[in-house]
Amino acid sequence: MRRWSGTAALLAVALAFVGARASAAERDALDPSSVMAQGRQAIGRTIGDHVLIDAAGKPLALRDYRGKPLVISLVYTSCSSVCPATTQHMIDAVTEAGRVFGPDRFAVLTVGFDARNDTPAHLAQFAATQGIKLPNWRLASGSSATIAALLDDLGFSFRAAAGGFDHPAQTTIVDRDGKVYRHVYGDEFPLPMFMEPMKDVVFGTANSFSFAGIADRIRFICTAYDPGLRRYRIDYGLVLGGTMGALSLVVMAGLIAREWLRSARLTGAGKGPRGAS
Repeated sequence: MRRWSGTAALLAVALAFVGARASAAERDALDPSSVMAQGRQAIGRTIGDHVLIDAAGKPLALRDYRGKPLVISLVYTSCSSVCPATTQHMIDAVTEAGRVFGPDRFAVLTVGFDARNDTPAHLAQFAATQGIKLPNWRLASGSSATIAALLDDLGFSFRAAAGGFDHPAQTTIVDRDGKVYRHVYGDEFPLPMFMEPMKDVVFGTANSFSFAGIADRIRFICTAYDPGLRRYRIDYGLVLGGTMGALSLVVMAGLIAREWLRSARLTGAGKGPRGAS
């Protein structure tokens, strides 16, 4: 009985210790509402000219991405669950975006946020393990100060947890001016949630005075992504709305021109030749 009592006491202490660790983990876990609020605050923020180190050990300046939309995926290379799953889904999404928009019209950057351990060698191993082979996709990390500053720009938060980090599965889409345009959350996000903001940053600021720019503007206004067909299709509702809007502008311009001509004629008549005194 004494032996059982001693075992029971040890078991009780062990359970209490586990319970205390669980409670502490719950207290230290990220608050989803705070994570989302921090992400929202980053929308429209310009990313700083941070210099990272890529998987080949070469400097990578974020300013070199200006002029082209950039997709940033945030991972840590020792992750064995969420980060690999997110990356595999990202490969599918980026491949589809490259097929639809053209792989040369945007770039992809996987950032290892574990500055101490996400070395170039670990980044290269992560890329090889995950099968990242697209030419417009690079992996990089940096010093603790650089990574902290970049994550602050992106509105990304994480905390150390048992065996790794507690963090959101966040993919950030940056426009061609280096501003945060949209966050996509989840390791298996629906494809339209990624494709639609990509359409915005690829086509939305196209040069309308070139043939390619006009074509992009038409695709931006009149098409919608169909995840079933995996392509953009003409949305006739948008076409009709755009046509009606254009006709309204034409009618309004005609009315303004008619009123201007009528006013000009009346003014001309009022200034006609006067009789001799």
